[in-house]
Amino acid sequence: MRADTVIKRDGFRALFEKLGPVETERFIALIKRDDFDYTEWRKDLFEDMPIEELSAKAMGFSKKIRGK
Repeated sequence: MRADTVIKRDGFRALFEKLGPVETERFIALIKRDDFDYTEWRKDLFEDMPIEELSAKAMGFSKKIRGK
C-alpha cells in the first residue's frame, strides 16, 4: 500500500498533466466548495458508457500499470 503523501503527489501530477495548473486549481476549488461525495459521484460516472468500452479502458489501464 502506498503512503498518503505519495498518492497525493501522484494525484496532483495527474491533474496538472491533464488539466494544467489553472484548471487544476479550479477543480480543487470546485471540489472543496461543493458538498461533494466522491462515492455517490462515482456511481454515475460510467453510467452512459457501453460495457464493452469500459472493459476495454479497464484492460488498457491494467496493461499500462503492469508495464511500469
